[in-house]
Amino acid sequence: MMRSTFSVVLIYDEEYGGYVADVPQLPGCMSQGKTHDEVMANIAEAIDLYIEALTDEERELLLRTRPSGVELLELNLT
Repeated sequence: MMRSTFSVVLIYDEEYGGYVADVPQLPGCMSQGKTHDEVMANIAEAIDLYIEALTDEERELLLRTRPSGVELLELNLT
């Protein structure tokens, strides 16, 4: 078993009434949940399934890639 860190972007979707989670480091790896705990459990499962589907070469490359991050940028809008 190995441990790895992934950045997860959470967006609250008012129409859905819950959260949508995206993992920028894993293109197309997304999930959703009505609560924070639910979306985090769901995205953890999605990450596991995503990595399980990779070839050994893809998995090695992924583990050498630095995790992406999210920065907040405050702007004065006119």
